[in-house]
Amino acid sequence: MLKRLFDIGFSLVILALCLPLFAAVAAAIKLASPGPVFYRARRIGKDGVAFDMLKFRTMHVANAGAVITAKGDVRIFRVGAWLRKLKIDELPQFLNVLAGQMSVVGPRPEDPRMVQDHYTPWMLETLRLRPGITSPGAVFYYAQGEGLVDAADPEGSYVARLLPPKLAVERAYMERAGFLSDLHCIGLTAAAILGEATGHPVNPPRQDMELALRWVPASAFPRQS
Repeated sequence: MLKRLFDIGFSLVILALCLPLFAAVAAAIKLASPGPVFYRARRIGKDGVAFDMLKFRTMHVANAGAVITAKGDVRIFRVGAWLRKLKIDELPQFLNVLAGQMSVVGPRPEDPRMVQDHYTPWMLETLRLRPGITSPGAVFYYAQGEGLVDAADPEGSYVARLLPPKLAVERAYMERAGFLSDLHCIGLTAAAILGEATGHPVNPPRQDMELALRWVPASAFPRQS
C-alpha cells in the first residue's frame, strides 16, 4: 500500500513539474520528424499481462527494424538522440504508473517476443512485480549497455551479453525490495543518467551486483576499471 501511494504521489508531482517540458518536447518532436509525439511500446508487465508503455517518440515512423536499439541507430532522429541520452523519452511512463500498469521502481519491462523466446524460469520470476520506470537493472543498463550491445547484431548481443546480467541484478533487487531501497534507487538513477551523459558511469548497488551471482557467473559482468 505504501509503495502504491508513493507511486501515485511521486508521479503526480513529476508530471506537474514537467508540464512545460512536455510541451517543449512535443513541439521539438513535431518539428524534427513527422508523426505522433508518443510511441506506444508493447511490453509484458506484472504476472505476464501485456500493456502499452508510453514513451516520447525518438525514431522516424516509417522505419522498422530490430527490437533492441544500438548506439548510432539510423532510425533515431537528432532530437530523439538527446531525449534518449537524458532519458527524457521515458517521462510519459509516469502516466503508466498512475494507470497502475507500472511502478516508479521495479524490474524494467521487456518486449513480448523477448520474454517468450529468451526468458528462462528464473528470469520469469521478475514478472511477479509491477514493472518500473527505473531499477537497479536499468542503472546497470545505463552503465554497461553501450559496451555490451553490438551495433551489427543488437538483438543477438543483447540476448547473449546484456539480458542475463541485467535480469540477474533485477532478481537481486527483488530479494531486498523496500521503500528505502526504492528511494535509494531513484537517487542512483539520477546519478546514473548524469554519469552516462558525462562519461562517468554509475553502477548498481554493490549488494545487488554480488547477489546477482546466484543467477549468472561473474564473467557475465564487465570488469570495472
